[in-house]
Amino acid sequence: MTTSTFPGPSAPVLSVQGLSVRFRMRGGTFVRAVSDAHFELAAGECLALVGESGCGKSVLASALLGLLPGNAETAGSALLGDDIDLLRADERTLARTVRGRRIGLVPQSPAAHLTPVRTVRSQLEETVRELTDTPKPGIRKAAVAAAERAAFPDGHLDRYPHQLSGGLAQRAATALALIGDAPLLLADEPTTGLDRDLVERTVDELKRHTGETRALLMITHDLAAAERIADRIAVMYAGRIVEHADARAFFGEPGPRHPYARGLLDALPEREFTPIPGMPPELADLPAGCAFAPRCPTATSACAVLPPLDDGVACHHALEAQRA
Repeated sequence: MTTSTFPGPSAPVLSVQGLSVRFRMRGGTFVRAVSDAHFELAAGECLALVGESGCGKSVLASALLGLLPGNAETAGSALLGDDIDLLRADERTLARTVRGRRIGLVPQSPAAHLTPVRTVRSQLEETVRELTDTPKPGIRKAAVAAAERAAFPDGHLDRYPHQLSGGLAQRAATALALIGDAPLLLADEPTTGLDRDLVERTVDELKRHTGETRALLMITHDLAAAERIADRIAVMYAGRIVEHADARAFFGEPGPRHPYARGLLDALPEREFTPIPGMPPELADLPAGCAFAPRCPTATSACAVLPPLDDGVACHHALEAQRA
């Protein structure tokens, strides 16, 4: 068995090996939210982690940031650079060294990350003071520049979060995330509430931020946004990464190899607009074999055994076809 993690040409900014998250529930039962995730992310790269809602994408992001609830248990490793294992770092290290400085977060729910009693301008200025060495006379100008990078309009800088639309709140959160010039930018559903023009502008800015020295992990269900900027795609289903692929091959030829990944693309309006039948399984009651088998048109008895993530795909039939 070979696990495809697609290491980049330089030392990875982030190396995730065997990352698993489970939640202890009342009665001693467990919910497996993330199972054995592997991937690496090098400077200059954008990896898009895609999948349906509830598949474990945001739980994985929370694990990387040390923001899981108290009933969570983690396994594996998530090495940031060559010195910090995010799964084992204490809260002091995460708060003072990692969040904002080495990982910039564009949150899924920006309203929860913006201080309701302070204007956007004051929050940007405070972040500039905390995360940069900008001289005091230049802080106001730097805050305005940060807003411009995220396409946040100058005329709204003195508004409070409750006075912003969902799209403007998202852009304010993006501006805050970009200030520290962190080596890794983690964008959790960064296009929520944005129209298509602003989606493209936002993801283009996130991609530009990677440059040659930074990496972008984008968690999204917006496949059009992923196609626009991603270098690589990781598809997650029922807490497990079931396919790794080069983005051009995934969206073009030869296309996805896992049946679930093909279903995601076929459900797009610009493609066949065919929904995937059935519903995802409950994470508290996952089958022993392939979790997608009940929804898969090509499932056979072989799918009662969990397929390994071999050569970038976790599907018995895809591997058989490839070997043939």
